[in-house]
Amino acid sequence: MPKLDKISHNISIPDGVNINLEGPVVTVSKDGKSLKRKFNHNKLSVSHENNIIQVSCPLPRRSEKALAGTWAAHIKNMIRGVDNGFEYRLKAVFSHFPMTLKVEGNTFIINNMLGEKVPRRANLPWTPSEVEVRIENKSDVIVMGADREKVGQTAANIELACKVKKRDPRVFQDGIYIVSKGA
Repeated sequence: MPKLDKISHNISIPDGVNINLEGPVVTVSKDGKSLKRKFNHNKLSVSHENNIIQVSCPLPRRSEKALAGTWAAHIKNMIRGVDNGFEYRLKAVFSHFPMTLKVEGNTFIINNMLGEKVPRRANLPWTPSEVEVRIENKSDVIVMGADREKVGQTAANIELACKVKKRDPRVFQDGIYIVSKGA
């Protein structure tokens, strides 16, 4: 396999989005929303000039080439998050026992799933300013925020809290499931 002399990913910055580089820390902000992430590696570098962010690496090995692509994807997600935000939609599905859903502080509570007396709880580890969780029409859950990883983890926590155990999953399909992931 031939060795490349340099790999670089160029990411254009949309209007209104501000980028700030302070050493290994990249800060992306727009309209009061701000995301900060540390990118630290001895061979990879992140630079900013003329409305373009460049992730580059001289003489990359396979792992460094992959890491450069990962960093570029993270920066694109940060820009897209502060510009548009991320939104996951979940749907509560039940056949016989109607579930009731509510958000109390940093906990998502699912009552009466499969007729259980004890409510199930999902941890919402971030503040509502970082990740917003809304319930619409008693069975639709909307998770919104600027950080893709936090929004995805919150949706996964809600979905995992409804995992059915010790029953046939082909028959007992009650739960809360991710329906769409979008911006």
